[in-house]
Amino acid sequence: MMISQHFRILIVEDDGLVLLGLAETCEAVGYSVTCAYNGKDGLRAFAASPFDVVVTDLKMPVCDGRRMIRELRAEWPCLPIIVVTADPPAGGVRDLIGDAPGMTVLLHKPIPANALLMALRAIFEAKDIS
Repeated sequence: MMISQHFRILIVEDDGLVLLGLAETCEAVGYSVTCAYNGKDGLRAFAASPFDVVVTDLKMPVCDGRRMIRELRAEWPCLPIIVVTADPPAGGVRDLIGDAPGMTVLLHKPIPANALLMALRAIFEAKDIS
């Protein structure tokens, strides 16, 4: 199934194989993907050109996913974020949301491709752009 519109996704993940799998899954259905290996690089990429959604791990070197999420949501509170992690926070997605109104989805690794695509579709449908 191909996506008719060209949505932009930023994927931030320090594990190269996981990053490759996430990127290939998104590109296979027509999403435009930019990759970063840590939160600092992700923030830099987003500042250069904002994305429709961010997919991120939590535990990464240099700048972890939690910090990156806080910084992104401080400036773009409605930004949809999909968190992919093998070690989810004890409080689940509530620990990641804060006061920001943006949609946050928590996916546990390993992530089946269809789970990621369903989460993306739900986000784009909620934004009334799918």
